[in-house]
Amino acid sequence: MSGYRIGIDVGGTFTDVVGIAADGTETLAKAASTPEDQSLGVVQGLRNLATALGLPLGALLAGAERIVHGTTVATNALLERKGAEVWLLTTEGHRDVIEMREGLKPERYDLRLPPPPPLVPRHRRLPIRERLRADGSVAVPLDRASLDAAIGTLKAAGAEAVAIGFLHAWRDPVHEHAAAAALVAALPGATVTCSADVLPQIKEFERFSTTAVNAYVGPVVSRYLARLEERLAEAGFGGPLFVILSHGGVAPVAEAARLAVGTALSGPAGGVAAAVALARQGMGQDLVTFDMGGTSTDIALVVGGEAALGRGRVVGGERIALESLDIVTLGAGGGSIAHLGAGGTLQVGPQSAGAMPGPACYGRGGTEPTVTDANLLLGYLDPDAFLGGASRLDRAAAEAAMARLAARLGIAPEACATGIHALVNARMADGVRVATVRRGVDPRGSALLAFGGAAGLHATAVARELGLTRATVPLFAAGLSAWGMLHTDLRYELAQSAIGAGGIPADAETRALFDALERDGRARMAGWYAGEVAARRSADMRYGEQVFEIAVPLDGIDWTGPDLAGQLRAAFHARHRALFTYDLPEEEVVLVNARIAVVGSLPGHPPARREAAQPAVPIGRRRILLEGGAVEAPVWDFAALAPDQRIDGPAIVESATTTVLLRPGDAARMDGRGWLDIAVG
Repeated sequence: MSGYRIGIDVGGTFTDVVGIAADGTETLAKAASTPEDQSLGVVQGLRNLATALGLPLGALLAGAERIVHGTTVATNALLERKGAEVWLLTTEGHRDVIEMREGLKPERYDLRLPPPPPLVPRHRRLPIRERLRADGSVAVPLDRASLDAAIGTLKAAGAEAVAIGFLHAWRDPVHEHAAAAALVAALPGATVTCSADVLPQIKEFERFSTTAVNAYVGPVVSRYLARLEERLAEAGFGGPLFVILSHGGVAPVAEAARLAVGTALSGPAGGVAAAVALARQGMGQDLVTFDMGGTSTDIALVVGGEAALGRGRVVGGERIALESLDIVTLGAGGGSIAHLGAGGTLQVGPQSAGAMPGPACYGRGGTEPTVTDANLLLGYLDPDAFLGGASRLDRAAAEAAMARLAARLGIAPEACATGIHALVNARMADGVRVATVRRGVDPRGSALLAFGGAAGLHATAVARELGLTRATVPLFAAGLSAWGMLHTDLRYELAQSAIGAGGIPADAETRALFDALERDGRARMAGWYAGEVAARRSADMRYGEQVFEIAVPLDGIDWTGPDLAGQLRAAFHARHRALFTYDLPEEEVVLVNARIAVVGSLPGHPPARREAAQPAVPIGRRRILLEGGAVEAPVWDFAALAPDQRIDGPAIVESATTTVLLRPGDAARMDGRGWLDIAVG
């Protein structure tokens, strides 16, 4: 029995696999991602992990306690428009809700902006004669003739995925469930999704859009997870397989397949989970996560040791209203392609070289210069020691790609590489501003937690742009998202709209609503897990005249005490004051949605500690180009640094999977828990 717990993060360029032993020993392996079938790269990554541990793959998997997986299948299906052909059954007279959206557009003053194409075109939106009133009573019974006519159309078209979104189904799913039962009987094998099961909340567009996206990505995600389970079983794995969802918790494969739209931020969620775990281990209570991979950079906030959650995400142009971690994603990564913009100026991204062909220096046929090519030419990467020597970078190919772009700009290739590095730093700093300053948060009191394959080369420059004085880079930076997946818990989210004639329902009604949600959540969790379970209550609330809600934690509420409504109002006022610096005690407070998060605590690991050792010495020197010119910088072995060892910039600190650039004025200290703590000069 190996006793390993394994986390797997599929990125745009590499698949990261982390194994943690019972004693806390951590091992990272990487494999090239395989976009055509991510499970192939996953199995290869597991094979590489087994090799690193000196175990046969079968022995590693046979004794593994659990595997937690982050996947980009749903995200890629949305971005590349490669999901299923979705049909929508909706209440007669409301088939255009999904196309009208909310009457808003992203650029409100652009009169020539074309409307976004709907995920479900009008000819695939079929009206059904039925109608519930807003209070849940039946105005028009479900008309079987119109339902049968729609089923006939679906059968003739060979429909693979059907979304059902009826008016006011959040009040009572009776009509949606009756239609779904008829569809399942008539269309065996088709994916059928009810809006009342995906998002039982008010606001028809958000509910219909989220349900349509779930139907769109459902078949793709289900097929992938089934294929992955099959490949893992063939390789010898018989333990539980979990998938991390957008809210940062994990769920069994069956739940991830049912709520496939919940995997839209699966991979980036692992990085935020890692940040929360590191905050608990002493890295700091306030962190800005800076996850720079091959194709994108993901940025999020951890405040007071907790990650921020949000709703109303847009992925691939489609609204997803499920609760998810508040992550800002930029099209800037190591594989981002440098090119000339419309005005002849240098631009970086959002186009990426991806995993294939990848940057020019990967030697796989790429011909366009990328951020990684620029970093190689600037001396920040060792061409002979990439991935610990498992792969060699082709400097000549990078030089050729850079020379072509530099010639078009009329500058030297080294100047072009310097410009690419500086420009991508500025873009990523702007992304951090979006995630912080535009949300009313001053990031200067936070530490920049840099991880992902490329972040260490850019961390201190981005921190300087933002006025941050501290950056941290874990030794496990390249695989931190996969590591984070092993430091989160099972989580099941439930929500139910509660809005009625009054601002807040009567106390008995409010208690009954939350108690029913908690019973349902605990019952569902019991089907996954027999360990310790906790329920966390929250609510979406607003002032009567507001057009948006805010999330209000309800941890301090006495649910059996008197004046429950008064306690909820006080909690809302306090939360509004914390977010916006003021509250309006004289205004009516409205409870819009009740929420429950049921959490099952998975067994953790002892935190890894570095053994005391003699201070390391530089393993060499390398010529690097900085803004002030070329310097000979010492190169340090990241893994060999002793606890509390200090290094001054300029310097390069590198391991088999992570390289950190220290600039002049930077002072780094190796923390005994496994991260490089950098005072940014």
